[in-house]
Amino acid sequence: MFSRSYLPAANSSRMASVGDVEKSRRRFHGTERSTVRYLLDKRFNWMNQYIDDHHVGLEVGAGAGFSREYIKKGTYELTDFADFDWLDRKVDAMRLPYSDSQLDFVIESNMLHHLAHPATFLRESLRVLKPGGMLLIQDVWGSVLLRFLCRLLKTEGYSFDVDVYDEETPCCDPENLWAGNNVIPNLLFRDRERFTRAFGFEIVRFAHSEVFLFPLSGGVTSHLPAPRLPRWILKSVDFLDGVMVKIAPNLCALQVSVALRKQ
Repeated sequence: MFSRSYLPAANSSRMASVGDVEKSRRRFHGTERSTVRYLLDKRFNWMNQYIDDHHVGLEVGAGAGFSREYIKKGTYELTDFADFDWLDRKVDAMRLPYSDSQLDFVIESNMLHHLAHPATFLRESLRVLKPGGMLLIQDVWGSVLLRFLCRLLKTEGYSFDVDVYDEETPCCDPENLWAGNNVIPNLLFRDRERFTRAFGFEIVRFAHSEVFLFPLSGGVTSHLPAPRLPRWILKSVDFLDGVMVKIAPNLCALQVSVALRKQ
């Protein structure tokens, strides 16, 4: 179901403020958006278990810089291919300006599926990490539900007809930083042994998440009207999401969290 490629036309999204990270940041800090805060806590807080206080790292594609609200361990630079005041450095994910084996960890949150050449980023991350260093990934999962939402909201697309291991052929539009191929994580991790052989990472965590929680948030960097929900309801929704993604991740999970260790 929804297996054919879907590439929506530019500016066809039914969501507001697509890619406007400055507006997203103002909304986050200026209004009480309890569901978004709960959602982002789920997306980032798990990473703390893989980071020690003395570790040094970076976040690639940091966007609005929300990770600083939730990751309190280690020292790391917020980077993106943009010039925002809250970022520490402008960085191209394809050419990380760090020495070999320099960093203890690299973070990416919902950036991988926007890359035309995800394999290049993975090899660059491997290069800059120390032996035993961690690449911490939080990204979309191209379930049937996510592909349905892509078609409904027309914000991003997907295509299974790409080779994510090929560093020459793009997986999405390289000229549009906000273009997305929402099945890139599926293609990378559907054969985990091949992934490990190709990139030299050990997969130490692989967990699906989110079904209703994300739609109820109204979005992070793109927006739809959303209700304000008390924490007890959010925890109930989160519990239900957890049950559903265990039963049928490829049907309904919207996100995946992956911890990769450099061997």
